[in-house]
Amino acid sequence: MGAPSRRDALEWAMPESVPVRCPACGRTHLYTAPVYPCACGAPTAPRLDPAAEPAVAAHRAWDEEWVTVPCAACGRPGQWPRPEVGCPCGTVLRVPVAEGTAAPGRAPAAPADPPRPAADGGREPDGTREPPGHRPPFQPRAIRTARDAVTTAALYLRWLGYRDIRRADQRPPNGIGLAARGVLAQVDPTVRPAGPRDVECLWLTAMTESARCVYFSLAGYTGAARAGADALGIPLFVLDLAGVPQPVNDPADTLHTTGAPERGSRARGGPG
Repeated sequence: MGAPSRRDALEWAMPESVPVRCPACGRTHLYTAPVYPCACGAPTAPRLDPAAEPAVAAHRAWDEEWVTVPCAACGRPGQWPRPEVGCPCGTVLRVPVAEGTAAPGRAPAAPADPPRPAADGGREPDGTREPPGHRPPFQPRAIRTARDAVTTAALYLRWLGYRDIRRADQRPPNGIGLAARGVLAQVDPTVRPAGPRDVECLWLTAMTESARCVYFSLAGYTGAARAGADALGIPLFVLDLAGVPQPVNDPADTLHTTGAPERGSRARGGPG
């Protein structure tokens, strides 16, 4: 048989969606495999195994965070983040990949010096704010280091329409603080699910600055943290390794849909 045509490759790489049931709380999530660009330009996606049970990512090891996915167009193997789902209960689930299409691979070297938005206290240049509903799709970037997580959160805030993103003046108890006009964000790149004290401290700090607040976590949230955030109206996002912030509560869904509020509207730290 000859090499697959580009059309076959595109069909092969179309993202799959499989149900993923969390063994901790019983929730079922519909997970869609992320698509990555191969060096040849063709889309590449891992093949998921719907018959296998997801594994709980209790411990992190760098070499276990990646899978090798061959490009269906040119055959070139690429190392991409292992498919994962962050459940609102705080559990991180590894989605099984089909045998023969994606095998465990060596972790790629971390970027030598990825961009550091606001990491040195400097401000980012202002961008033209896109009206809600007219924003282009968010462009993810793979998260390989804690710095990548901060970069992704900063890029996402700017995509939402916030300007002047910088390092927050006050350092949060955990993670990195980011600030922009009218919002205070906390980025927690650790493997520990965020707890209620984390979200409450962020809310209190935002209240003192008359700003809204947003929380980004790499490992999800405990049930108590989720309940507290819902009561206070704090948007919660989980950062997956593909670099896509996933809303995990209603305030986050609303923020993702509407974007940053127009200038001149009064910022509030609590619900409303």
